[in-house]
Amino acid sequence: MRTPHRQDVQPESETAIVGEASLIIGVDLGGTKVETALVDAGGRVLASSRRPTGRHRGPDGIVSDVLECLRDACLPAARDRAIGIGVGVAGQVDPGTGTVLYAPNLDWRDFPLKKRLEGALSMPVSVLNDVQAATYGAWVHGAGRGVQDLVCLFVGTGVGGGVIAGGRLLQGCSGSAGELGHMTIDLQGPPCRCGNHGCLEAYVGGWAIARRAREALAADAAAGERLLRLASADPARVTAELVATAAHEGDDLARRVVCETGEALAAGIASIVNAFNPCLVILGGGVIEGLPELVDMVREGVPARALAAPLQRLRIVKAELGPHAGAVGAAAWARDALGAAGAARGAGVAKR
Repeated sequence: MRTPHRQDVQPESETAIVGEASLIIGVDLGGTKVETALVDAGGRVLASSRRPTGRHRGPDGIVSDVLECLRDACLPAARDRAIGIGVGVAGQVDPGTGTVLYAPNLDWRDFPLKKRLEGALSMPVSVLNDVQAATYGAWVHGAGRGVQDLVCLFVGTGVGGGVIAGGRLLQGCSGSAGELGHMTIDLQGPPCRCGNHGCLEAYVGGWAIARRAREALAADAAAGERLLRLASADPARVTAELVATAAHEGDDLARRVVCETGEALAAGIASIVNAFNPCLVILGGGVIEGLPELVDMVREGVPARALAAPLQRLRIVKAELGPHAGAVGAAAWARDALGAAGAARGAGVAKR
């Protein structure tokens, strides 16, 4: 499927083809949960449900959960009013076929998700990467409205990104564009879960923050007395959330870890700014929600590292859409894909 371009579908024709009153179902399918939402043309979530996922259940079990949400009590209005489905998946997706090529947290390989859902629901389905979906949502309905060149970086347990360039979502040659968390910022850095060393995620991802805090506690437990107490005196129980809480309560060790995280994040974003020259960088994800001060740290740190030219019009802001970002973005993507397809069909009829 060709990447939808917001300028390809003017508001008048989108109303005629898709219908501003029509609804789209957005699905955010990750390694720990599946969220299903009924979304209107303005990006408002009218109803939603969330269920846990698990790689042990396999693709059939997880798809059954999605179908149950759509067919039963979770989203009853969807049965009569929704005209399409957009699915954001935590993995690499073939944008042409909607096949999930690889989803490590789900343990999926070459799973034909679009084909399976369309066969079960008799409704058009669009599938893309979950962070690309969240980026699209931020552009259409969130902090990136009206901006034609932006980068989103979502910092949670892992780190994912998305890029809007010239009014188009970049998907890349094989659909995997936006893996910004796996850019190398230190050749001799710590190991990353991807198998590389020194990735941005290995410094700022939630799992990496927790690891660094545990290592710091092993070297100087007295400096992290409050953090250790929050972890019930067990360093193995330290999480990024506990580090954030301890830092906000004045724990010296936790505050140091947060400062290191801000420095690494600023370094990574400076490289992103140099590479893509966005007008806007949007920061979201669970780590940013728990440590919103990281946004200011990045604003202060990026100018010291980035080139002067891409800094001229740059703004760095916090994401707006919150926990529904993935589902809202997947729905927006599906709506625009339907609108573009309808416009193309109309043009073909006119030519004949």
